Amino acid sequence: MATSRPFTLTHVALATLASTATAQAADDAATPLPTVSISAPREGNRAELTGFGDIPLTRSPLQARVIGEVQLQDAGAQNLRALTRLDASVSDAYNSVGYWDSLTVRGYVLDQRYNYRRDGLPINAETAIALDNKSRIELLKGTSGIQAGTSAPGGLANLVVKRPDVEVRSATLAWRGANSVLGAVDLGTRFGDNRAFGVRVNAAVEHLDPELRAAKGKRHLFALAGDWRPMPGTLIEAEVETSRRSQPSQPAFSLLGDRVPSANRIDPRINLNNQPWSQPVVLEGQTASLRLTQRLNADWSAQAHYGTQRLHTDDRLAFPYGCDAEGNYDRYCSDGSFDLYDFRSENERRVTNALDLSLQGRFATAGFEHQLTTGVLFTRFKARLEQQIYTYAGVGSIDGSAVTPPGPADLSDNTDRTERNTELYLRDVIQLTPALSTWLGLRHTRLHRDTLTTSGTEATGYGQNVTTPWIALNYEWQPGLMSYVSWGQGIESQVVPNRPLSYSNPGQALPALKSRQLEVGLKGRTEQLNWNLTAFDIDRPVYARIGAVVPSPLQRDGSARHRGLEAGVEARTGAWTWAASAMLLHAERTDSADPAVDGQRPPNVPERVFKLQTDYAVAGLAGLAGLSLQGGIVAESDRTLLPNDGATRIPGWARVDLGARYAQKIDTRTLVWRIGVDNVLDRRAWQESPYQFEHAYLYPMAPRTWRVSLSADL
Repeated sequence: MATSRPFTLTHVALATLASTATAQAADDAATPLPTVSISAPREGNRAELTGFGDIPLTRSPLQARVIGEVQLQDAGAQNLRALTRLDASVSDAYNSVGYWDSLTVRGYVLDQRYNYRRDGLPINAETAIALDNKSRIELLKGTSGIQAGTSAPGGLANLVVKRPDVEVRSATLAWRGANSVLGAVDLGTRFGDNRAFGVRVNAAVEHLDPELRAAKGKRHLFALAGDWRPMPGTLIEAEVETSRRSQPSQPAFSLLGDRVPSANRIDPRINLNNQPWSQPVVLEGQTASLRLTQRLNADWSAQAHYGTQRLHTDDRLAFPYGCDAEGNYDRYCSDGSFDLYDFRSENERRVTNALDLSLQGRFATAGFEHQLTTGVLFTRFKARLEQQIYTYAGVGSIDGSAVTPPGPADLSDNTDRTERNTELYLRDVIQLTPALSTWLGLRHTRLHRDTLTTSGTEATGYGQNVTTPWIALNYEWQPGLMSYVSWGQGIESQVVPNRPLSYSNPGQALPALKSRQLEVGLKGRTEQLNWNLTAFDIDRPVYARIGAVVPSPLQRDGSARHRGLEAGVEARTGAWTWAASAMLLHAERTDSADPAVDGQRPPNVPERVFKLQTDYAVAGLAGLAGLSLQGGIVAESDRTLLPNDGATRIPGWARVDLGARYAQKIDTRTLVWRIGVDNVLDRRAWQESPYQFEHAYLYPMAPRTWRVSLSADL
C-alpha cells in the first residue's frame, strides 16, 4: 500500500495563527506612528455566493472568482465550460459538444445536481445553461458546507441573472465555427414615478454548426426580468426564463488496447455519433423566481427568495463502449474498433423548488462588531424518468466510417428520485480589532432521499441530520495586505448508478459523505493590482466497488485527498490589463483496500495548470481609440486515464487564443466589433481523459475556430 507524502499545511496554519497573535500583541504595545495619507486600494469584486454580504473578495478569507459579462463576451463564452480557459482551478470533466457542461474545481468534479446556483438558489445543471441573460458567473473554490447543504468539495458556481438596473437597448449578431449564426437582443429600462418599475428582456436564437461534424442543431432562449420599488427600502423582483437546445452530442475516443493513440493522427472534427439513426439530445428548461428584499432599518434587512426549475430531456446517443472482441470493457479495441450501443432515455423530467428566508444585519456586543446572516432554505427535488433503451448496435470505428443498424428497442429500468432538504444556517463576521476578525459559519441540514425504479421495484430511502461548521481567522497586516486560515466541512449525498450488471445495490442512496478542508491564504491589493496565494488540503471520502466479483456493492474505500497551491494576479499597467492564475495540485487516493488504486492520482486531474488573459488598449492611432487587442494562454500538464494505472497518461498541452474588440462611435450610438480565433496554432492534443461509467475516454482539443460578432445600440 502506498504511503502518503508528509503534509505540512497544518504547520503553516499554526504558524499563521501564531504570527497573527504575535502581530496583534505587537500592535497593542507599539508606539503610535504619525498619520500617513495614502490612496485607497481598489476593493475588487463582491460575490453573493460566499454568503457574507457586501464584503469584497479581496478582504474575505476564502477563494472566489467573479467573471463579468464583458470578459465572457471577449472570450466568446457560450456556456459554463468557458470557465476552463479563465481560471487555473477549473478544468474539463467529460465536456461533450451537444451535452451539458461538466467542470472540475481543485481536481473534484462538480455535482450537476448540487454544486450549481442561480442567483444563490439551488438549481439542477443536468441541462444546457445559456449565458445570454446572465450578468456574471461567480465561482467559489473549495468545500461549501456553509453555503450548500450537499455539494461536492471542489466548489460552487453561481449564475447571476441580468436585472433592469441599467438602461440598455442592444442587438448582437455573431458567427463562429463552421457556420453557427446567433442573433440576440438585450432590452432594459426603468419607468414610472421615481423610476419605480424596471423590466429587462433577453432573447436569442442560434443555428448551431460547430467545427465538429454531424453536430448541427439549434437553440433559443427568452428571458424576462422585472422589479418594483413601491417604497424606500422595499424591492420586489421577478424573472422567468425558457430555453431549448437540440443538437447531437459528441462521444469520446479512448485507449486502443494498451496504447494511447496519438492525437496528431485523430481528426478532432470526427463525431462518432454519426449513425443514420443518431438523434439529437434535446435539453429544455423553464426557470422562474420571485424575491422580496425589505430593509428593516439602517442595519438590518430581510429577504424571501423562491425559485422553481422545470427540465425536460431527451438523451439519445450512438454510444461507444468497450471491446468485447478483446475482453476489454474499459477501452476500445487495439485496431480502432469498438462496441456501439443504441442509447435512448426520453422524456426525462426534473423539478427543483427552493425557498430561502434570511435575515442579515450588523450589531455590536461586548465591544465586538458583528455582521450576521441567518436563515433557512427549503429544497425539493424530484426526477421522473421513463424506461430507457441501451442495446447493442454493432461495431463502430474511430475513423467514423462504420455504419450499423439501430439496436433493438428492448427497455430497461431507470431510477426515479425524490429529495427533500431543510437547511438552517448561521454566518457571523466578528471584528475583534481593527485588523483581526473571526469568520464563523454553521449549517444544519436535514435531508431525506427516496429512490424507486421505473418498474416500481427496489425502493430505497433514508434520512439524516448533518451539521457542517466553518471557521476562519483573518488578519489585515496593513491596508491592502491580509492573511487568513480557515477550516471547514462539506457533505454529499449519492445514489449508486442504476447498473445492476455492475453493482449489487443499484439505485441505492448512500449515506452522506463528509469532506474536510484546511486552507491558508495571503491576499494583496493596490490601485493597480490584486493578487492572492493559497494553500489547501481537502480530504473527501470515496465509495467504490471492491473486489473482482461482479456485481458487488458500492462501499466506502478510503479517501481522495487533494493538496495544492493556487496563485492569481489581476493587474493594470498602462494600456495593459493582465489576469493570470496557476495551480499546483497533488491529488491521490489514500487508504484504499485495492493496492492497485491506493496512492494513485485520479484520472483526468492535471498536476500543473497555468492560464493567462491579456488586453492591450491601443492608443495614439487615429480612429482606433476604441481598439483592444487580446490574447490568452491555457496550459495543462499530463493526465492519467485509469484509476489503477498511473503510468498510462496523455501528455500535457498548451493553447494560444487571440482576439480583438473595437468600440466604434457613430453619432450617439456605439458599435462593438469582436473577432477571435481559438487554438490559433491549430494544435492537436487530447484535452481531457475522463474516466466515466468505468470506461476511459479521450476528448480531443477543438480545432482552430474563428468567431466574429457585432453588438449595436438600438
